[in-house]
Amino acid sequence: MENQVNSKGFIVNNGVILGVASVIFALVLYATGNHLKPHWSASVINAIIFIGTIIYGIKQYKAANNGFLSWGQGVKVGVGVAIVGGLILVIYNYLFTNFIEPDFMQQMMDIQNQAFLDQGMSEEQVEAANQMGKAFQGPFLLAALGIISYAIGGFVVAAIAAAIMKKSEEETY
Repeated sequence: MENQVNSKGFIVNNGVILGVASVIFALVLYATGNHLKPHWSASVINAIIFIGTIIYGIKQYKAANNGFLSWGQGVKVGVGVAIVGGLILVIYNYLFTNFIEPDFMQQMMDIQNQAFLDQGMSEEQVEAANQMGKAFQGPFLLAALGIISYAIGGFVVAAIAAAIMKKSEEETY
């Protein structure tokens, strides 16, 4: 493929779409009071946004590239979209937990502690779990974990989508 299209624009545009759509959905959950204990359907909607945006970005790139797409190109676009979207979501989460709802982490910890107690754990066991959990609450660690999880999820989705959508010039002859 001699005339490959630059993927940067597709990555940024669709990554911004993914990030903004994810933030809007998170704000809807917050506005409706479902951000602490969301219904299972919230995970399904998040997955649809994530998967759909990545596949859409890969399809756009393929269309702009005269209908040709290698597996590597598809993965590059998909993972790029996921990382850009993840960065936007990490920024939103930082703003949410520090300015919009500063006691969000404590509220989540209270809900988790009650769930532990309901499962029959003792107060000492709950306290030990809280101490372990505090090691994973630093803003940089949470940001890194968020971006890494989006990158891994993006790789899985993009690898499957690119394998299905790939088409080389050799296949046309």
